[in-house]
Amino acid sequence: PIMSAGPRYEYHWADGTNIKKPIKCSAPKYIDYLMTWVQDQLDDETLFPSKIGVPFPKNFMSVAKTILKRLFRVYAHIYHQHFDSVMRLQEEAHLNTSFKHFIFFVQEFSLIDRRELAPLHELIEKLGSKDR
Repeated sequence: PIMSAGPRYEYHWADGTNIKKPIKCSAPKYIDYLMTWVQDQLDDETLFPSKIGVPFPKNFMSVAKTILKRLFRVYAHIYHQHFDSVMRLQEEAHLNTSFKHFIFFVQEFSLIDRRELAPLHELIEKLGSKDR
């Protein structure tokens, strides 16, 4: 019923256009808003040009960072609220592999602030330490 990552992190939705002031909503609703918003960003030719020679906008990195920060929240929610279900389905290896690729990518290019990663800090440390 709540888009959260444990008791210390609750996420409210705002897209800056249709919903300017963050609203509290259920996790399914938040994720629906998020995925629709991400798709709209990816479909926006001014943000993600598909034609050769058309430059990316000056705010591209800011938009990309916001997208990735918000997608991280879905991982954080799944790990904190639904990991038992993931384990019952025996899908934790797939989730962990997907998350590991995601986190290595955002860390390699400094795309998400460390503070935003706090809900999964311990997991991130464990995943990173296995490769050393």
